[in-house]
Amino acid sequence: MAVRNISVLALYNKDKEILLQHRDEDAKRLPNYWGFFGGGIEKGETPEAALEREIFEELEYKVSKPVRVLVQKFNWKEDENIKYVFVEEYDSSQPLIQHEGQGKSWRKFDDLGNLQMIDHDMLAIAEIRKFLGV
Repeated sequence: MAVRNISVLALYNKDKEILLQHRDEDAKRLPNYWGFFGGGIEKGETPEAALEREIFEELEYKVSKPVRVLVQKFNWKEDENIKYVFVEEYDSSQPLIQHEGQGKSWRKFDDLGNLQMIDHDMLAIAEIRKFLGV
């Protein structure tokens, strides 16, 4: 069984909507699912450094004050995973230029039940919602 550690970001706006990625149809993991931006932590990299690198690669966005709200262990297929979930308020002076996935969308928490999302992301959403008080 492989171990895959990941860092993800729940970027939220002034209306307390979160930004989600619609994964590509041919994505290696969870094609066509909605989820967080972020990705794998490389050997020797901290979760915070991986978050900064991944978010810049995927959105050309520079995180500034991410707050870690959850460390989540889960299994997916044969992999054991640890997911570090960070939250940050969106700095609207930075444009979001997407380089991965087929789309992105700001979403209200009450509307997320209609999206195809993996169960462990929905559990993270519940923690993020509590953190933001919505």
